[in-house]
This record gives sequence, C-alpha cells and structure tokens, in this order.
Amino acid sequence: MKEFKYKILLAEDDPNLGSVLKDSLELEENYVELFSDGDQAWKSFNKDDFDICILDVMMPLKDGFTLAKEIKKVAPKMPIIFLTAKSMKEDKLEGFKLGADDYITKPFSFEELQLRISAIMRRVESAVLPSELQAEFKIGAYTYVDNDRALEINSEKVKLTTKEAELLKLLAHNKNKIVDRDIALKSIWGNDNYFTGRSMDVYITKLRKYLKQDENIEIANIHGQGFKLIVKD
Repeated sequence: MKEFKYKILLAEDDPNLGSVLKDSLELEENYVELFSDGDQAWKSFNKDDFDICILDVMMPLKDGFTLAKEIKKVAPKMPIIFLTAKSMKEDKLEGFKLGADDYITKPFSFEELQLRISAIMRRVESAVLPSELQAEFKIGAYTYVDNDRALEINSEKVKLTTKEAELLKLLAHNKNKIVDRDIALKSIWGNDNYFTGRSMDVYITKLRKYLKQDENIEIANIHGQGFKLIVKD
C-alpha cells in the first residue's frame, strides 16, 4: 500500500487551476481528491477521511464559507485553507471567524501554498494529547510509530490520519480500560455534539478494520459509556 504525506480535500471550481493544484500536490506525495463544487466536496468529506481541506470561497451549489461551517460542525479541529480571488478585509475576517487556518488570495504560487500547508500541519501534529507523548508502543501483535503515524504488523504498514492516530493513542493509553465517549469527543474533536459523535463512530470502525489481523485485539462498545481497547495477553 502506497503511503501518502497528507490526504487533502481540494474544492476548486476553476478546472484548470484545480487540475494544476491537484497534480502539484500529488507530486509532493500527497493524496488529493478534487471537487468542482461545494456540494460534492461535502458529500465526500462525510464518506472519507482527510488531514486538511483547501476550499475555494466562490463555488457553485455550496460556497466555501458554507462548506467550512458544515465541516467544522463535524470536525472542529480540521485544518482549512481558503482560496479566493478577493482580497477584501471583510472576506478574510469572515474566513478566520469560521476557523480557517489560512487564507490565500489568487493568484498565488504553488510554493506558497505548499509552505502554508506544511506550517499548518506542523502546528496540528505538535498539538499533542498526553497520550501522544509516547513515540512508539505495542498493541498486541502491532507496533505503532508516532513519527509517521504508522501502524505495523508482519512487515505491513498503514499510515493513519491525524484523527485515527489520536483516537488509537487515546484507546491504547487506556488499554483494557473504558474510554468515556464524551471525553474522547471533547479531547479529539473539540465538542461532543451529534455530528462529531457520528464521525467518531466511523473512525472506530476504521480502527477495528486496521487491527483485525490480531484476533486477541478488540475495540468493544461499552453501552452508555464509551469504548474499551481489549488486548488479551
């Protein structure tokens, strides 16, 4: 399985600019999904898992600001960069009020975009939880290496997204103990509303899939409380 640096959602309605950005970001070993309108981008965001979103402000069906509001409801800590042809102060302020990490006015160089992505992701990855301080640890037959968010077993490696890694580390730090659902949501997603709860359930399903090669590992639902990573000796 090919490893990628970051998984990027790119929403840009200009087909030429979108194609150039997608190709350039993929040359930097990123995985990029490109969408020409905000509605398509929103549907994909709900089905897949991304490390960062790059959103054009002016798009058909759903503009970038509206899309960002919906993304932040589900994933409050999701990094977002806005792309816009406007340079008005009011637009920039609106973007930052919505929780944007950066705002780039067209035209811009790809090198500038890449530097801003790198700076944002460094901040995200350095904002560690207490359970993230351990650089490498064992989970049954698996080894997790935090530097590249890699989960390994039998020479097979899968790179986790930021959210997957945070959730796995929280569960592993409390191995064979119940992790309260609300605490997990607030510490990783920033709040415990309905949308973030549904999002966490998707991540739990993904972690179960990643860990299925070791039959001594189980992520159990504890009704009315949360989850427990059970590792049998």
